[in-house]
Amino acid sequence: MKKKMKFALAFCNRSFMPGELIYGAREDMAKALTDAGYDFIMMDRDATRCGGIETREEGRLYAEWLKLHEGEFDGVIFSMPIFADENGAIAALQDAGVPILMQAYPDEIGKMDFAHRRDAYCGKFSVTDVFTQYGVPFSVFKPHVVHPLSPKFRKNLDDFAAVCRVVNGMKRFNLGCIGARTTAFKTVRFDEIALQKYGINVESFDLSEVFGKIAALSDGDPKVVAKIRRLNDYTNCSLVPGENMNTLAKLSVVLDEYVETYHLDALALRCWNEMENHLRVCPCVLLGELNDRGITASCEIDICSAVCMRAMSLASEGASAVLDWNNNYGDDENKVILFHCGSVAQSLMTCKGTVTNHKMFDKTDPGSGWGCNEGRIKPMPITLSNCQTKDGKIVIYADEAEFTDDPIEDGFFGVGGVARVENLQDKLINLARGGFKHHTSVCAGSYRDVLKEAFTTYLKYDWVEI
Repeated sequence: MKKKMKFALAFCNRSFMPGELIYGAREDMAKALTDAGYDFIMMDRDATRCGGIETREEGRLYAEWLKLHEGEFDGVIFSMPIFADENGAIAALQDAGVPILMQAYPDEIGKMDFAHRRDAYCGKFSVTDVFTQYGVPFSVFKPHVVHPLSPKFRKNLDDFAAVCRVVNGMKRFNLGCIGARTTAFKTVRFDEIALQKYGINVESFDLSEVFGKIAALSDGDPKVVAKIRRLNDYTNCSLVPGENMNTLAKLSVVLDEYVETYHLDALALRCWNEMENHLRVCPCVLLGELNDRGITASCEIDICSAVCMRAMSLASEGASAVLDWNNNYGDDENKVILFHCGSVAQSLMTCKGTVTNHKMFDKTDPGSGWGCNEGRIKPMPITLSNCQTKDGKIVIYADEAEFTDDPIEDGFFGVGGVARVENLQDKLINLARGGFKHHTSVCAGSYRDVLKEAFTTYLKYDWVEI
């Protein structure tokens, strides 16, 4: 899922400041990005005075250079080794079309004479003020000034890379809605036109078409045979009867066909109860496997969770999952069991799961729900997020928590984990009053601030604190 990212570098200049400091900044920034594992491009240093941007003419020259390299870079880093000229800066970057990170150099005690003093601390405001006036979004992180070769800038750089992945991956993508909303679940209703306003294109498909495609596949089809091999490598399928295994493989082949044909980046699937009644399978394991391949997949036609899952997968460069706020954990008011039947990606679990028959369906219709990949979620820091469409807008939250190593008894079916969430009871009240569903989406790692930056600064979602 990981892609090496590339940034376009830009540097400021100001006539009365020591412009020779820009040469060192170009070297510093090149080393910082290389050491962090990122690629970069920067305009030839002889194209402008001292290799920086000062005048409007130099700004236009840089903008033309960016246009020439359009599509090659994920974001722009605007470095201010000295006080910046805002006129050249805005001319250079107002049409960049990607996230912009503002970085300013710190002054050093002992180097405050006119030949060495940078004043970038102050100059950063002249740039951010004008960019705000022009309505050009940008990112600013703590600390206000930071040297490119410091560990703090490395953190800024990694956070900015995650912001770029989210923004560039979310501003236009295709989301498959496979099946109608389950009648009993009004909680997963969504506004398709609202999503379209944010660049999220929803393609809808009927389950009858899915069933027809499955019926047209033979057991010996090479794609089906290869898929069985893949699923057996992915997790423990030894308990699944042969006929049900063939059906799971055929369904997986059909889902892949939709992804390829319609260029789907994410999907939400109607997972019950027609598949159990007619196909005798439950598609949980297939959704987890899709997520581990970098294709966001949500169950229960939860389109809004699929939106959040995609954002979190982009931020973390790993799998995400949709889970129920399912059970209290004894008397600990800050712990909750997050659970789903078996659709959690294998990479988020303690070890390989075991594909079983869905215990809820087995209760009334034995043998009808083969496909739950049962196991436990591993201890790790996590990010939580979910959204809703409301009055034509996307309303979203994100928070951070951790999965603990607290045990869940063997009789608890599906995939679950005990999550510790600070001030959980207050947050549950806020979720309930805010009209959020019983699902939340999770990914490994701490990305709340990254998501907030991407959602609010660039994507213009409505953010709520929980």
